[in-house]
Amino acid sequence: MKRTPLSAVAMLTLLLPVVTPGSVSGQDAAQVTRLVPSADRIVVTLGERVAFSVTAVDASGSTVDVPLRVVGPRNSVRVGDGFVEGLAQGEFEIIATLVVSARSGVTPMSLNVPMVVEWPAVTDVLVTAAHDALFEGTTIGHDVRALHADGTHRPDPSVTWQSSDPAIARVDGFGNVTGVAAGQAAITASFAGVSASLSYDVEALPRVTLDLDGGPAEVRTGDVIHFQATVRDASGTVRDDIPISWSHAYTATDGMLGVAATGQINEQGSYVADVPGIHTVTATAGTLSARHSFHAKPRDVVQELEIVGHGAEDWYRTTDLWALEGTNGRDYVITGSKVSGGYAFFYDVTNPAAPVKYDSIQVDARTVNDVKASPDGRYAVLSREGATNRRNGLVIVDMADPSQPKVATVYEDGITGGVHNMFADNDYLYALSDGDKFVIIDMTDIYAPRYVSEYNHPDSRTHDVWVANGLAFSSEWGTGVVVVDVGNGRWGGSPENPVFVTNYPTPSGSTHATFPYYSESTGKTYLFLGDEIMNRRGLAWAGYPRSMGSYADQYDPETGVGGIPLVTRGYIQIIDFTDPENPNMVARYQVPEFGTHNMWVEDDVLYQAYYEGGVRMVDVSGELMGNLYTQGREIAVFKSASPAGYTPNSTMVWGAQPFKGHVFFSDTNSGLWAVKMLPKGRPVS
Repeated sequence: MKRTPLSAVAMLTLLLPVVTPGSVSGQDAAQVTRLVPSADRIVVTLGERVAFSVTAVDASGSTVDVPLRVVGPRNSVRVGDGFVEGLAQGEFEIIATLVVSARSGVTPMSLNVPMVVEWPAVTDVLVTAAHDALFEGTTIGHDVRALHADGTHRPDPSVTWQSSDPAIARVDGFGNVTGVAAGQAAITASFAGVSASLSYDVEALPRVTLDLDGGPAEVRTGDVIHFQATVRDASGTVRDDIPISWSHAYTATDGMLGVAATGQINEQGSYVADVPGIHTVTATAGTLSARHSFHAKPRDVVQELEIVGHGAEDWYRTTDLWALEGTNGRDYVITGSKVSGGYAFFYDVTNPAAPVKYDSIQVDARTVNDVKASPDGRYAVLSREGATNRRNGLVIVDMADPSQPKVATVYEDGITGGVHNMFADNDYLYALSDGDKFVIIDMTDIYAPRYVSEYNHPDSRTHDVWVANGLAFSSEWGTGVVVVDVGNGRWGGSPENPVFVTNYPTPSGSTHATFPYYSESTGKTYLFLGDEIMNRRGLAWAGYPRSMGSYADQYDPETGVGGIPLVTRGYIQIIDFTDPENPNMVARYQVPEFGTHNMWVEDDVLYQAYYEGGVRMVDVSGELMGNLYTQGREIAVFKSASPAGYTPNSTMVWGAQPFKGHVFFSDTNSGLWAVKMLPKGRPVS
């Protein structure tokens, strides 16, 4: 039998009945013979909104007034009341379904309508060169941006390159231009009928020397090395006008044959080694070259992991968690639940080896996706989605006596559309509203919270918000991270007057979470941007096939049958945010065949919830560049699973938080876990 939650329950409104006003009985559904769309095929331009609706009709063709659910793929299509909007280029489907009651015994009638989202027309092409001057025997690269009328750009345009005189300067298919002989030549980039050109006066390369500085004799994999190449003419004058090309090579050591990428170098001469062995960096200027070889040794950061405690769960799906020290000095963890009756659970983890679930609060929601607590431990907050009255909002919990949490306030002002994520400060709470904006709430009095202001980025959907140093970092899918001054003051912002600072879109277009981190060892500020992509379409491992039949159904705890893991993809994209007005992507952490979720960075360690990939601890010390996964920066990995889990023997880590020497994390399928990284042992002589 399904177990009952703990007795300390705060029921705020009635839970959903079996048959709701938003569904029909089997008898009413039988009147409907077909669903009729306003268009059999939808073609829109990216960002365009067009009228669209679906009508249920009976055998005579008359309209039947029944509830319909019309949806499209998240992040690609927005479906509204009487319209659809294209959010991403591609081919998709709009699915309309007749909503029937759960016990009607009727298979819901559905309809699929193809939708094509096309790119806007390109109106301008901009070409920029990596260097100003072109000499005989030197090569410089070029970047192209194909712009639409609204200022957005086409990703990865297939540009056609052409030289007006290949005997003077030739260009390859990637925009690399090489000087052949002295003279004049124009280089033209063309895309979608629009062109742009740059002209060059190619000069003979003067007599110069080339020196290469900055190379050590030995480094660890993952360490960033900064080389400096200097060109001087016969008089000893430095010639910054002569372009330099960079390359690298690798000599395998024992056991390192057949490796993939061995390292990465950028146009400024910064290099990072991915694998142990002998690496060589070469700088080239015309016919001259200079090289430096060095040895990269293994990073050697792996630590053993100890399982400390487990708050096992098998009848609901655990969502986010938050660890805190209570006002009484004891330690606690709060967890949420997904599609499980609106429960949040409270654990005493003062002894992490024996977490005790001592209380629960039930709210009017299908899902408590997010839980947070203020740094001072004064209050906690529970998000709400799927309320019976459709007024979602959030629930503020008085934690003055953390052993007896109690509901202080149900807050809904400005956030009735549904709260997916929040960030709690002592005096202010930042709460999402229906994925559209975040609302700032004054929490000075938790029994009388007060609406302060809000920020809504235009034409964007938001998933998460995190606040540090007076800046709010809002993760907004295809828009990337949006940074807003909510009290930093440098841009004139405050909680009462949020001011936009910048935004940085990521190549994946799936920015789901952001964690800002100041690195004391480098003086740099990094943003860790996490994807969330809940499918593996188009990849060799696309997921479990539908042909698995009953095994693709939800796990049934009564019989122990069914349930398979979800499949995800995506990775962490790392932005150098030291200059907030000039952010720059420098690194990534990408584990093949798994997808990221929430993360935490503390003391130069990334604690990453990687869904099916488990909880992963990664060394992020020093300067970051390249793919941390291939550099041996992983410290420890643990894939939690329980044979009696919600989905048995299946890892699905949702979130992780380091706390007082332990790492607490939640697994959707198996509950709350506590692990500990053990110190590196001394070698045995």
